[in-house]
Amino acid sequence: MVDAESERRLRNAGTWGGLAVSAIALAGVMAATAGQGTPPTERAAPTAAQEPGCPPETGTSRLADPAMPDPATVTPQRAAELDRRLTEAAAGQRIPTADSPVTIPVIVHVLSRQDGTGNVSRAKIDAQIAGMNKAYSGGHGGADTGIRFELHDVTRTADDLWFRDFMGNEEAIKRELRRGDGGTLNLYTADLGRGILGRSTFPQDYSVNDWADGVTVDYRTLPGGGREKFDLGHTATHETGHWLGLFHTFQNGCSHPSDYVDDTPYERQQSAGCPEGRDTCPSRPGEDPVRNFMNYSDDACMREFTEGQGERMRRAWAAFRA
Repeated sequence: MVDAESERRLRNAGTWGGLAVSAIALAGVMAATAGQGTPPTERAAPTAAQEPGCPPETGTSRLADPAMPDPATVTPQRAAELDRRLTEAAAGQRIPTADSPVTIPVIVHVLSRQDGTGNVSRAKIDAQIAGMNKAYSGGHGGADTGIRFELHDVTRTADDLWFRDFMGNEEAIKRELRRGDGGTLNLYTADLGRGILGRSTFPQDYSVNDWADGVTVDYRTLPGGGREKFDLGHTATHETGHWLGLFHTFQNGCSHPSDYVDDTPYERQQSAGCPEGRDTCPSRPGEDPVRNFMNYSDDACMREFTEGQGERMRRAWAAFRA
């Protein structure tokens, strides 16, 4: 077993100077309103990091195989509690409109092997941020959510153990690398294995485990990353939706209140591939939202957020991250 000091000597961590943070951008993220909380969520799978002595908390994730059990399933009870906390925290808050976009600073933490595996290029990172901006602005045909992203920095850490076992070393990784407050999106890339594409925390949980806050994706899901069916960058788009308070479109199945967004049709179960015309809740209006970014469809199928999802994300931003 490698002790902590020996492991640190094996690590070769470096930071790229990213885009300069303007005074205005910094002002927008310096004050994060603490929500009352519980912990993480989401595109396929995870258990969130935990404080010593505490039971593991579930996060939320995107799965590569929608047929496999999702260890990050959000129970109806937990979803209801998260929604209650959002409603209470957002009361009296000034909610941004889609006409005045919120710009979120992003710090990308690239984990890789010592031999360079996983050391994704700056070009792929730039493409990821551009892809998220296109998705969140309605560039694929969906609604403009009023959310934008700006890359502020990139860190690079070569550590074989951290790269291949992010979940098993999550607390150590995030406590060392994470930067900013609740309004800063920390995006980690690593090898998450075959089953999990990405994972995220919920904004309601920032006040409980601020060090755990952020989004993690498999490095191959970035644009051009080579993950079959999932390399257009929509895993980060999906997981960031959770980071901003969204549930999966199939949350609660055909039962009220579904995903707590009025304009996403009910859906009994997650989608796979791109099953256009599928209707798993025939007694409810509308076909399944298989093209929604908060589903499990292939990247090429995904193209939209709804106006209601945009409003919920902006409410969560004002309540917990602004």
